[in-house]
Amino acid sequence: MSKNVQILTIVALIAFGIDQASKFYVTHYLKLAEGSFIPVIPPFYNMQYLKNHGINFGLFGQGSEFSRWALVAIAILMVGAVLYWLRDKLNARIAICVGLLVGGALGNIFDRIVFGSVVDFINNSWYTFRNPFSYNIADIWIFVGLIGLLIWGPKEE
Repeated sequence: MSKNVQILTIVALIAFGIDQASKFYVTHYLKLAEGSFIPVIPPFYNMQYLKNHGINFGLFGQGSEFSRWALVAIAILMVGAVLYWLRDKLNARIAICVGLLVGGALGNIFDRIVFGSVVDFINNSWYTFRNPFSYNIADIWIFVGLIGLLIWGPKEE
């Protein structure tokens, strides 16, 4: 196994672990009820526990078993496609970015398989706007990984 594959694997495992630990903390230690809203640094950072049956912002979240497994399959295919696309282009930066993306995706895939939905609990609002949507640490990892790939990823000629 190459050094960059090792980096990718370690980053993915750490990202997955942090994501799952944060969700465990919210659901088992804080024992937040679904829909509960706790101002932490009002109005910018709040905790709002939601079960997300869809994708970002609850889109396609009908909650059916078909949509659940379709989203699991799509996420697995996307992770596989990214790994395949970048298999020969890994350097340390790309390995970290892909590791974040894979670890975050696996965190949300795990939630869907085990719990039937993704645990979301971070909410950002503004003074006059209360954002109805929440997200989680896995979503942050995916976003940061994608931005990193846009900045440092291979440029197709």
